[in-house]
Amino acid sequence: MTPTFNTISIVGLGYIGLPTAAVFASRKIKVVGVDVNQYTVDTINRGEIHIVEPDLDMVVRATVKEGYLRATTQPEPADAFLIAVPTPFKDGPAGPHHPDMDYIESAAKSIATVLNKGNLVILESTSPVGATEQLAAWLAEARPDLTFPQTHGDASDIRVAHCPERVLPGQVLRELVQNDRVIGGMTMKCSDAAVHLYKTFVQGECVITNARTAEMCKLTENSFRDVNIAFANELSIICDKLGIHVWELIKLANRHPRVNILQPGPGVGGHCIAVDPWFIVSAAPEQARLIRTAREVNDSKPEWVIEKVKLAVADFLQANPNKTVKDLTIACFGLAFKPDIDDLRESPALEIAQKIATIHAGQVWAVEPNIEVLPKNLEGLLKLKTVHEAYKLADIKVLLVDHKQFKDQGPPPGAMLDFKGIWK
Repeated sequence: MTPTFNTISIVGLGYIGLPTAAVFASRKIKVVGVDVNQYTVDTINRGEIHIVEPDLDMVVRATVKEGYLRATTQPEPADAFLIAVPTPFKDGPAGPHHPDMDYIESAAKSIATVLNKGNLVILESTSPVGATEQLAAWLAEARPDLTFPQTHGDASDIRVAHCPERVLPGQVLRELVQNDRVIGGMTMKCSDAAVHLYKTFVQGECVITNARTAEMCKLTENSFRDVNIAFANELSIICDKLGIHVWELIKLANRHPRVNILQPGPGVGGHCIAVDPWFIVSAAPEQARLIRTAREVNDSKPEWVIEKVKLAVADFLQANPNKTVKDLTIACFGLAFKPDIDDLRESPALEIAQKIATIHAGQVWAVEPNIEVLPKNLEGLLKLKTVHEAYKLADIKVLLVDHKQFKDQGPPPGAMLDFKGIWK
């Protein structure tokens, strides 16, 4: 029997949950978004958005106005539930990079109260291997009156699957629709139900596998990119020591038909590439040697950047003996974890700017055109300035994120450190 999805609930209205809710709602399906943040709920119900994502504001405004999208703080009955909450780190037996399943557990217990026979529950959150089975166990514990795949297989009352997102911030709406989707059901009927749901809007192929393989697939995709970036970052440090322009070198090497080196930078950030490899390391610490090393290389890059800034300060003061450290202003261009977005999560640029501001006796400015106010923990530590102000008045310009505004402006006058290769 083909499942019917008249109402869909999205739990977690962040950078993945809200665009997903908006895309479903744009297909004239009733969507109830659930988030613990009252500000987020109120913002969406006004037809506005609390994140930066191209074109998302128009879709949310239209679907809210038409009555297909609504947000609330408490789960309501639905035909399908998609969980898109964070999975950060916490201290565990093997160290500080143990997956934190608390948000998923909380989401599971909250929707368990409104589950009905025939419902589909999908875990979209990037998760450690086994998370979908754990989700199903939490649901079963909370609802002993219902049956679940781990005990009743295809005959279960509730279908459970893992279907990880694989989208690029800044292009989320397009990629949600066009990209292939990995569907990892706990049983074949779970997978079939999930395919039927996603085919509401997915134009790419829905590829079926089991839940554990789907979980590992997302972690593998981001770990592969992390290893490639670690190679580029290590190469940039070697090239700096040898007096070689790393971006020219990579451009030349990539002319080989089977070489595709990614670009170096001040580190690796975001909620995926900087996080997901540690989930593999946590699950198999003795075997994940290369993946662990890549993470360590990328995590250490911000310290190397800070040392280069210290050397630039010393050089500037030597060339300008009439100035003291307190007279010297450093401008950090970019705080987001990648270009042209407002997302500061796990951002190496943010970490670098914060540390420079802590150790530098003079002023430190942040130039981040995608945000209007600094996070509260940076207030009084950094000053938010425009591109024009920083170009004109800062003594040392430090490029950390290759935002479009910085590319369009071109190289600034005076002393600069370019860690993205767009000003040199």
